[in-house]
Amino acid sequence: MESTYSANSIQVLKGLEAVRKRPGMYIGSTGLDGLHHLVYEVVDNSIDEAFAGHCDHIDVVLEKNDVVRVTDNGRGIPVGIHPEEKVSALELVMTKLHAGGKFDKNSYKVSGGLHGVGVSVVNALSDWCEVFVHQDGVVHSQRYRTGIPEEPVKQSGSTHLRGTVVRFAADSTIFESTVYSFDVLANRLRELAFLNKGIMITLTDERLSTPKTHEFKFDGGLREFVEYLNKNKAVLHKEPIYFSSVRDDVEVEVGIQYNDTFNENMFCFVNGINTREGGTHLVGFKAALTRILNEYLKKHKLAKKMDETLSGDDVREGLAAVLSVKVPNPQFEGQTKTKLGNTEVKGIVDTLCSDQLTLFFETHPEVIDKIIEKSVLAAKARIAARQARDLTRRKSALESSGLPGKLADCSEKDPTKCEIYIVEGDSAGGSAKGGRDRTIQAILPLWGKMMNVEKTRIDKVIGNDKLQPIIQSLGCGIGEDFDISKLRYHKVIIMADADVDGSHIRTLLLTFFYRYMTELLARGHVYLAMPPLYKIVIDKKIQYAYDDAEKDKILKESGKDPEKVHIQRYKGLGEMNPDQLWETTMDPSQRNIMQIQLEDAVEAENVFTTLMGEQVEPRRQFIEENALAVSNLDV
Repeated sequence: MESTYSANSIQVLKGLEAVRKRPGMYIGSTGLDGLHHLVYEVVDNSIDEAFAGHCDHIDVVLEKNDVVRVTDNGRGIPVGIHPEEKVSALELVMTKLHAGGKFDKNSYKVSGGLHGVGVSVVNALSDWCEVFVHQDGVVHSQRYRTGIPEEPVKQSGSTHLRGTVVRFAADSTIFESTVYSFDVLANRLRELAFLNKGIMITLTDERLSTPKTHEFKFDGGLREFVEYLNKNKAVLHKEPIYFSSVRDDVEVEVGIQYNDTFNENMFCFVNGINTREGGTHLVGFKAALTRILNEYLKKHKLAKKMDETLSGDDVREGLAAVLSVKVPNPQFEGQTKTKLGNTEVKGIVDTLCSDQLTLFFETHPEVIDKIIEKSVLAAKARIAARQARDLTRRKSALESSGLPGKLADCSEKDPTKCEIYIVEGDSAGGSAKGGRDRTIQAILPLWGKMMNVEKTRIDKVIGNDKLQPIIQSLGCGIGEDFDISKLRYHKVIIMADADVDGSHIRTLLLTFFYRYMTELLARGHVYLAMPPLYKIVIDKKIQYAYDDAEKDKILKESGKDPEKVHIQRYKGLGEMNPDQLWETTMDPSQRNIMQIQLEDAVEAENVFTTLMGEQVEPRRQFIEENALAVSNLDV
């Protein structure tokens, strides 16, 4: 029977129903990112109070059962009766989209939450939520169930405090998991403390038998932020370059410190929001930095040795920088606010950064000399890399195929359906080729010792015979030539032995992807295969265990005498025949694979530098602090 499309087909979602119907539109996803976004939305309201000069302490607590409590000492959400809506302003803020003080420039000059949907969305996506406002000696409160008030706002006692307390429990029927990560929250709160110097932000985990608390307070602001980014690196100049300036009500704050690595580490923020995709403010900063350094190059003794100007990539090699702008009317692209679109901000940032950088370099000639020398070396490496790429392309044009000889490709041409296994060793590679689904699974065996790209420039990476087959197989290029649309396989699966050598290879590959194909990680294309550790035979029935706990569970449930159970501990993938490898590690219907996610760029940068960089002492300290957490380590 054909359905009719009429006025009766039009649904009107009232109140916060739209949020519960399509949560991804408001918080990005219902996975862990979306779950943590709930906390950020509430904290951002407190940060806005800090921007306005009314709050200097924010307290975030993870209570038992993953209840979240956020407390600040700001002015408190208004509780008076709204003149038009005839209900408490607190109820409006908590239950209506686009209701809040962020639209009134007398209340907030700048704000991160300009969409006005933050805390009401948190309320809508919570099983329950309650708010306490300490104001004028009185506590006002209201409780909600799935966003709906259980009763009107009421006075619930007297107080000598001021500020707002929000408690909520995320709705488990909406989110894939309601278990918060202390580390993920700590990284974001640390970031906010850097951006708002002098503000104390605490995070406490009461879910533990012995609660733990981290305190974040940085009086140095962005100066301390770039020093934190460089804490395990050798810096070119001890004191960071720092300046803050205002034009047309746009405040621009910058911290810069160069190090001796070959990587750029740039973070930019608008009103405290991490704009991961950049925007007009970042464009303005990059343009100013590139232009100013090229102007100084013309006056420098190295200018005669350069046949071309410095590129943006040249001047940003070894750069650790934080750009924070405060904009009265920011135009973000997308609800999750990852890119700034205001065209006027580009010119403002460009002009202010040009003026301040010129002033700094004129008074610190020793710093500009070191930066120019490093940038010129980067330019020479870039030119050498370009020549190496051109040579590779010419070779590919002369050959019948640009794909490496060891690659066993799949027949499917749709990248979204294809996956490539990057396999350690020819033996395991042979088993993988024999056991795979040739339609959708490609196999690329690795051989020999891989390069640690953390310690070398791109020209050496492009010419490396161990990395070239990976670059050619994936087809999307690296560095400035990277193009995600040309990726030939949407699942890139690293398959290595469950031992020290296998862990080393996984780490080297992840370092390569992080440094030269970052978007692969950011978009969730990289996975780790999870081969079993044990083959267990009980009464001729074969079972596989992926860790010791699973092995013990199988043995316990069998009730068998351990003497009559055959257990084989796999030392390497090569010990499995093709059928076993398919059944345990490669069959999409039953395999275990772990997706690598780039949850926090600051922490990722820190870990890769610590583990793979030149500095030995931070690596030793990391090993000492984490040694007891290691399992399945073969010695």
